[in-house]
Amino acid sequence: MFDLDKWQEIFYTLKQNKLRTALTGFGVFWGIFMLMIMMGAGKGLENGVYANMGDFATNSMFIWTQPTSKPYKGFPRNRRFFFKYEDKQAMYDNIAGIDIIAPRIQGGGYQNATTVSRGLQEGAYEVSGIVPDENKIDPVDVVNGRFINKMDLENTRKVAIIGKTVYNELFGKDEDAVNKYIRVGEIYFQVIGTFESKHSGRWGENQNSTVLIPFSTCQVVYNYNNIVGYFSITARPEYDIMEVEKEVKTFLAKRHSIHPEDKGAFGSNNVGEEFKKMNGLFLGINMLVWFVGIGTLMAGIIGISNIMLIIIKERTQEIGIKRAIGASPANVISTVITESVFLTGIAGFIGMFIGVVIVELVSQAIGSTPSEDSAFLNPQVDFGVAVASLFILILSGVLAGIIPSRRAVSIKPIEAIRSEV
Repeated sequence: MFDLDKWQEIFYTLKQNKLRTALTGFGVFWGIFMLMIMMGAGKGLENGVYANMGDFATNSMFIWTQPTSKPYKGFPRNRRFFFKYEDKQAMYDNIAGIDIIAPRIQGGGYQNATTVSRGLQEGAYEVSGIVPDENKIDPVDVVNGRFINKMDLENTRKVAIIGKTVYNELFGKDEDAVNKYIRVGEIYFQVIGTFESKHSGRWGENQNSTVLIPFSTCQVVYNYNNIVGYFSITARPEYDIMEVEKEVKTFLAKRHSIHPEDKGAFGSNNVGEEFKKMNGLFLGINMLVWFVGIGTLMAGIIGISNIMLIIIKERTQEIGIKRAIGASPANVISTVITESVFLTGIAGFIGMFIGVVIVELVSQAIGSTPSEDSAFLNPQVDFGVAVASLFILILSGVLAGIIPSRRAVSIKPIEAIRSEV
C-alpha cells in the first residue's frame, strides 16, 4: 500500500541535501544519457554504411583479369588475357556452389566515358553492357519503363536504360524518356527505362551516371567480339562465397592456362567477406557501447550506494528512535531501498528521455539535409532496449540500497540513540 509518511520522509531527506541529491542523480543521469547517445550514434553509423551498400547481394563476388605474374606453359610473364562469354556456362557446369553469373563489359574500356547526347544536350557517361541477372546482384529502382530483358540480349537490340543523373541532364523536367532516342557515340539507342541507384554517396552517384545497354549489343558496338570485362557471381545459400571464390579462380586459371600459384592474374572483390568484416566491426562497436555505458551507469549506482551509506550514518539516531518505538527492520529497509530506487529511477528516466530526444532530433536534421558522402544515417535507439536499460537501472537501484539498508537494520536501537553524528 502507498505509505504517505514514508514518501514525505524520503522527500524531506532529499530536500535537506539538494546539492548532494543533484550530484548523485547526475551520475546516474549521465550514465544512461551517454548510453542512449552512443547507441544512437552506433546505429547511425551502421545504417549509413549499409545504406551505401544498397540491396547488394551479400553472398556475391567480382572477378576480372590482370597481367600474369608468372610464366606458364610457354606463355610469358605479364601476358594479357581476357575472359570469354563461354566461361559463364563453363562455370555453371563445373562449380556447384554458383547461383548467378552476370558478365559485364564497359563501353570504351575501364573508367572511360562515352559521349551521350540528345539534341543539343550531351554529357560523358559510363556505358556498360549487362545481362538481366545483373539486377539480381546489384539491383536498382526502375523509376519508369523497364529493365533490360532476355529478348534484348538475344536480339542484340539497341536499347538503353539510363540513370537518374543522365535523365536529368538530357531530358526536361517531368519529361517521359521512355521510347525516346539518345545517341551513344555515333549510334542511336531507344530508351526503355530510367533507374535510380539504391546506393548512397559517390557509389550511388556513379551508378546514376550510367547508361546500361544489352551485353550482346555492347560487344558489337564496341567491337569486343566475345570478351567479358568481369563476372559478378553469387553463391547458393548453402555455400560459402569465399570457398566459391577459390573454386572459381582455380577453374578459370586452368581454363586460361594460368600458373596455379599466380596470385596476380585475377583481381577480385568478395562482397560476402566484406559484409562479414562489417558485421564483426559493428558487433564490436555495440559491445564497446554497452561496456562503456554500463560502466558509467555502475559508477553512478555505486555513487548512490555510497551516498545512502552516508545518509544512514547521518540518520543513525533517527533510525534508532524509529526502531525503539516499534518500527520493524522491514520498514527501515523498505524506506532506504525506496529512496534509492526513486532517485535512480527519476534520474535514469530523465537521462533516457533526453538522450532519446537528442538522437531523434539529430536523425530528423540529417534526414532533412542528407549528405551525398555521409556515412552516418538515421541514428536511432531501439525502444525495447531503452526500456530494458531503464528496468536494469531500477533493479540496480534496488541493489544499491541493499548495503545501506543492511547497515541500517544492523544498528541496535540503544546504540543508535546513544551515537553522535
